[in-house]
Amino acid sequence: MERRSFLKVVGGVTGGLALGVQPALSADKSSSNSGDEKVAGLPRRVLGRTGEKISIVGFPGLALTHYEQDRCNEGIRDAFERGVNYYDVAPAYGKDGDCEKKMGIGLQYIDRSKIFLACKTKMRDKDGALKELERSLVRLKTDHFDLYQLHHIRTPEEVKQALGPGGAMEAILKAKEQGKIRYIGFSAHTTKGALEAMKGFRFDTVMFPINFVEMFKIGFGKAVLELANEQGAAVLAIKPLSKGPWPPGAERTRKWWYRSTETQEETNAAMRFTLSQKQVVAGIPPSFLDLLNLAIEAGRTYKPITDAETQKLQETAQTCMSLFQREEDRVARGESLHKPIYHDSPYECC
Repeated sequence: MERRSFLKVVGGVTGGLALGVQPALSADKSSSNSGDEKVAGLPRRVLGRTGEKISIVGFPGLALTHYEQDRCNEGIRDAFERGVNYYDVAPAYGKDGDCEKKMGIGLQYIDRSKIFLACKTKMRDKDGALKELERSLVRLKTDHFDLYQLHHIRTPEEVKQALGPGGAMEAILKAKEQGKIRYIGFSAHTTKGALEAMKGFRFDTVMFPINFVEMFKIGFGKAVLELANEQGAAVLAIKPLSKGPWPPGAERTRKWWYRSTETQEETNAAMRFTLSQKQVVAGIPPSFLDLLNLAIEAGRTYKPITDAETQKLQETAQTCMSLFQREEDRVARGESLHKPIYHDSPYECC
């Protein structure tokens, strides 16, 4: 049985990272992944202890909410032809599972055995998670998920419910026994939530924001990377291209809840930073097909980030704001998260 006894996390973990402290880079430059297998020029890395190989750039299923089905089909196929084999989606993406439905259609043009398909559930109870899992399988027109994850964990209370008696993990473990799931992971938006999950169950993957702005502004992600390294869990990085929330009064060049890198040069540096962190296997770019294209090109030219490039990113980070500071602080203080932090965030409006 994989379940461990539930452990408490020291409450002050998230609060002890001082603003502006530069974390030690965890890239192992003596083993710089230069030997990674490449497909269509895009490197693939081993997904932790699973032994699976996935592209270092993942397909952001939430992107499909912006496009009609024909464009979705084209984007899905184009990414695959350029080396992407890791596809990520969730039932919470888009109204009434719009993104799952679109991806299910688009993936019919690709050999299922050649892709690594990941899905998630926001349900914390057994019955709710089982229902959501079965519906996702139907929408995505598949008989199994390569990776299934608890979605958008923020508080220790959510973790306790999901892992406790009658929780979502019971449904997930049963589905794994039935061959409907191969590996188990979670995604989280707070340090406290992520650490609580990792200490309560031996997850195969940890999906967490690993980003130069967050790392340099508040040290966000460092504690999660360290524990993932100790446990041998693979890290799937979200928000790798984020430049934080839009500053007050700034022109919004894209209808989205945060800014992102927009040029190839900026994207190359941001992706190199994220992919140079130890335990990070892949990064999922923001949910637009043009940003996915930039990320794929960055992945194709990937090499470990240099000290000079890191210094430049640190300087850029100081002109940005943290996207996760407010959420992180609320959870650290044990405050309610019922009120949205970002009203236009798809995580809070879906």
